[in-house]
Amino acid sequence: MEQKVVERAGAEARTGLALGIAAYASWGLLPIYFKLLASVPSVAIVAHRVCWSILFMGVLLLVLGGAGQVRAALKQRRTVRLLLLTSVLIAINWLLYVYAINSGHILAGSLGYYLNPLANILLGYFVLKEPLSRVQWVAVGIAAVGVAVLAVGALSHLWISLVLCVSFASYGLLRKIAEVEATAGLAIETALLFPFALTWLWWSASSGAAVWGDGSGRVTALLVGTGIASTLPLLFFTAAARRLRYSTLGILQFIAPTLQFLLAVLVYGEPFTLPHAVAFGAIWTAAVLYLISSLRSARAPHCETVPE
Repeated sequence: MEQKVVERAGAEARTGLALGIAAYASWGLLPIYFKLLASVPSVAIVAHRVCWSILFMGVLLLVLGGAGQVRAALKQRRTVRLLLLTSVLIAINWLLYVYAINSGHILAGSLGYYLNPLANILLGYFVLKEPLSRVQWVAVGIAAVGVAVLAVGALSHLWISLVLCVSFASYGLLRKIAEVEATAGLAIETALLFPFALTWLWWSASSGAAVWGDGSGRVTALLVGTGIASTLPLLFFTAAARRLRYSTLGILQFIAPTLQFLLAVLVYGEPFTLPHAVAFGAIWTAAVLYLISSLRSARAPHCETVPE
């Protein structure tokens, strides 16, 4: 019996690892997609994301047979309250992320997601009571120094990084403890946001705003595609969060900001200042320390917690 529990835990962890890599790689390359929608206001892009995501989620529920899970989740008041909070958090995160990309601040966005693993560590420790080693505490301290340097030398855009970090770290934590499967939970979140998104698009279009950008077929197709581009990575992430320790997600999360950083500096030519260099250097050092500590812990005999 015990052997089966260990084998099941190992299979869950491997599945979670694959899903986590898929999620973060998708997010890391997402700036390329949203740069193609530069003619569309950021709020309109997010509204389109919600509206087209609801259609995609509806198809997924029909194919995967998740309607029963949605009904079961809606009967639990605690779960509904948590999903109300997560829907607000993900809307804030989506809006600010799109704004950062199309206003030329991908670097600030990547910093926010570099900070996320450290936020995951702290949330895992203080909320989920996951133990931390001395090396991991040192990593958190070094990252804090990096943020402090950036606050002094590049304060104007630091708020983007911090809000992205806090909103997504909180979202992931709440989705981990919410008793709902990934697809059903995301469907409920999207449904909660849908009336607001649709109303905003209707009102803005009536006022003459360019909610469809330049109106070309390419932009229209890209806006429709935001449903899939937004939903799949979140499905991967929430499914991974249910299968892995929350602090373990911190290792994988460096994939997305690294890809974003490379795009910002090498492809889109955003300025990389001395405060950026010091801050990123500190956070990369913290990331390496945390990764080394986590790999050492992984070699030790242990049994992953299996989600109920």
